[in-house]
Amino acid sequence: MVGSDSSEAITRMYSQFEQWADTMAIGYFKPLEMAENCPRVVKIELDKGSKTGTEGYQMRIRKDQIVLRAKTVRGLFYGLQSLKQLLFPLFKEQKTFQCGTILDEPRFGWRGMHLDVSRHFFTIKEVECYLEMMALHKMNVFHWHLTDDQGWRLEIKAYPKLTEIGAFRSQTMNGHFRDKSRTFDGIPHGGYYTQDQIKAMVKFAESRMITIVPEIEMPGHCQEVIAAYPNLASKDTTTSVMTTWGGTDHILNPFPPTLRFLETILDETMTLFPSAYIHIGGDEALKKHWKKNPAIQKFKDSLKLKNEDELQSWFIRQIDLYLASKGRKLIGWDEILEGGLAENAAVMSWRGEKGGIAAAKLKHKVVMTPGSHCYFDHYQFEPKSEEPLAFGGLTTLEKVYSYDPQPKSLSGEQKKYILGAQANLWTEYIPTLRQLQYMCLPRMAALSEVVWSTPEIKNYSDFKIRLSPLAKLYGSQGWNWCRKEMK
Repeated sequence: MVGSDSSEAITRMYSQFEQWADTMAIGYFKPLEMAENCPRVVKIELDKGSKTGTEGYQMRIRKDQIVLRAKTVRGLFYGLQSLKQLLFPLFKEQKTFQCGTILDEPRFGWRGMHLDVSRHFFTIKEVECYLEMMALHKMNVFHWHLTDDQGWRLEIKAYPKLTEIGAFRSQTMNGHFRDKSRTFDGIPHGGYYTQDQIKAMVKFAESRMITIVPEIEMPGHCQEVIAAYPNLASKDTTTSVMTTWGGTDHILNPFPPTLRFLETILDETMTLFPSAYIHIGGDEALKKHWKKNPAIQKFKDSLKLKNEDELQSWFIRQIDLYLASKGRKLIGWDEILEGGLAENAAVMSWRGEKGGIAAAKLKHKVVMTPGSHCYFDHYQFEPKSEEPLAFGGLTTLEKVYSYDPQPKSLSGEQKKYILGAQANLWTEYIPTLRQLQYMCLPRMAALSEVVWSTPEIKNYSDFKIRLSPLAKLYGSQGWNWCRKEMK
């Protein structure tokens, strides 16, 4: 490979690409006996004057060489991912390149994948594999769901009990949470990532042009926090890390000491993650214990708030202001709209598109992730009895591919507030990496075209044809995928 830039990032890309070529045994940088008309040299160049966007690239394919140009290192990286997908079937199936020029750039800047590591813990190597899957599909935001009722996964040095106690549960329920009778496996489950591991993961992601957005859940989905620090609860009780799936009525109290506690956690989190956005959850916060607690009611009245929704909004606003003071932005699930949206907040719309539409009309940034199209913990096929146990719902490959993150009900100006879309992978019923891969692939490929390509050029029939060589590329990486989608 020939290049015109000696920067560390370019050199790293050379190395990654050449290592991939060697691993695939395609002999791209060696004398070839087959595909004689194919170019033998790849030249990549940074071109500040390129007409493509900051993530776009131009690829010129000639008989003797391929020239890849982009105005940024990020654009070059995405061009190389496309080249991988072109090269693999070329050498494995002894096809030849068609000469021509490709101009390509993404439709959206937020092309996200989410991973819940609370319900089931995934090792560093497993998370790295997930990032590799994302990189091949040009997905650029990794939403890392690090905390929830069933386990806290991030080392916080100021509060060691979060990992000493909150990172481990005594057992896990068998079957589905909707089952009438519940049994448990009796096996302790847990784990967490050290700060050194997190720093290394951030660098790993950056080398693949992926930004990690961490999520610290508040004020609900916090049973594991209250198990470690009972003084933060809204009811006078002790608890343990949750061993079942489903909701909990535990909620953090909204008092100033709790806010200081969270600010300290956020301080440590921000030193680890340089992302512009910090996700604070905000979903499914059951407030009955706020209603029942006389001290919380007195506190609410002192703030002249009408109800508990406004109290949650006040709570989120304090976090929003704190993050803004540190030069960061708050993003949360669409429940943060209830009681009024914090000034700087972005909304992640999961309960359909309603919350995202409302936020965009208020001129707030939005990431679309409706359960109808973007929940990869849903079943992929009927009958569901032939599929691995999943949360529920039915989200087929075609349904994912059909999604448009910009609702027609928004005006042209309002659509500009849609940052993009992401898929969410909740892991109650996904205990292993192979099952994770099965649930994501090839649906990730469908979503990648949703957030990369304009609706006018999308074609599901053409996409299905292109799945066959992509599946072989998955296999070459040792990844598992849903083979039913390839028929």
